[in-house]
Amino acid sequence: MRRAVIERNTTETRIRLALTLEGRGRYDVRTGIRFFDHMLELMTRHGALDLDLRAEGDLDVDQHHTVEDVGIVLGEAVAKALGDKVGINRAGYFVMPMDDTLAVAAVDVSGRPHAVVDTGVRARLVGDLQSELVTDFFDGFAMGARANVHVKVMYGRSNHHRIEAVFKAFGRALRVACAKDRQLARMLPSTKGLL
Repeated sequence: MRRAVIERNTTETRIRLALTLEGRGRYDVRTGIRFFDHMLELMTRHGALDLDLRAEGDLDVDQHHTVEDVGIVLGEAVAKALGDKVGINRAGYFVMPMDDTLAVAAVDVSGRPHAVVDTGVRARLVGDLQSELVTDFFDGFAMGARANVHVKVMYGRSNHHRIEAVFKAFGRALRVACAKDRQLARMLPSTKGLL
């Protein structure tokens, strides 16, 4: 089982995260931002991960530090759990329909951090989450995992569904990227010899 435990303590946040890549979609998530918790729960279930997360942040100031730092820590946990990356698919994508919405996510654990996020959400808040912070979460994840992350909502009426579809698609894309490939069992999926 590929697992990782990461703790991050700063003057802005205190985070403890335990992750299992070959999970059963089990989660216990508490960040103090309920809509964000829900999105992480969806990601975990669709990614077939197990996630135990406690985050305490300076929510009296803003949600930014909490959301971004959770992304960083989750990315670090994925990178640690992947180890040397030998035999993994490396890249994965998923197209997720969610009622009126269609979202696409692609992930490459390439060793090169970059994120492109386009949710099309214009509302300031969705539930209790500042919607602009969805980008900060994926930026943080890309930095922590040293991965390429691209998420885009193709269309959709509901802002809730737009964000939900992105997190579900991301979970499934991440699941494929992290999965072992029998054909590549002893190979590093790179011609550079380094990921």
